[in-house]
Amino acid sequence: MLEPTALDLDEIATALADQSDYDRRVLINTTTGELVFWTRDTGIDGHHPVDLDDSDPDLLGIEPLPSHIWYRDMADFAEQISDDRAAARLGRAIGGRGAFRRFKDELHQRHPELLPIWYAFRDNRAQRRAVEWLLDHALVDQRAADAFYDDHPDPELP
Repeated sequence: MLEPTALDLDEIATALADQSDYDRRVLINTTTGELVFWTRDTGIDGHHPVDLDDSDPDLLGIEPLPSHIWYRDMADFAEQISDDRAAARLGRAIGGRGAFRRFKDELHQRHPELLPIWYAFRDNRAQRRAVEWLLDHALVDQRAADAFYDDHPDPELP
């Protein structure tokens, strides 16, 4: 089993969030925890295209999670901050198409003081989600995952 603290959880979280391109993937070596990058045109080594189904059996593709999972982070943040005015504006910003962009714009333009708090909240959630993904794929054990969760609770919001 791998140890969550020995892995690049930020890179795994980024791969889980990447909704942009299905012609590239991040793969994890299930034995070593090493991350490798694959593209449709250049394969894993950067020179030779290879179908993911024909790659090393120790490599597991990290498939992006649905956007509604990441949306929940914005909704939770908006619901949990104590500034009622900011919470209402952020809550309205995430309604309908373009929610991610509007949420970001609202923070940058009207509530820049909340940016470091949002980044800490979002990044912590992303790392926890990466550990959950590793647990779901039997790459870490429950004890290690629970220890990570205990050490990385959601940050306190103002």
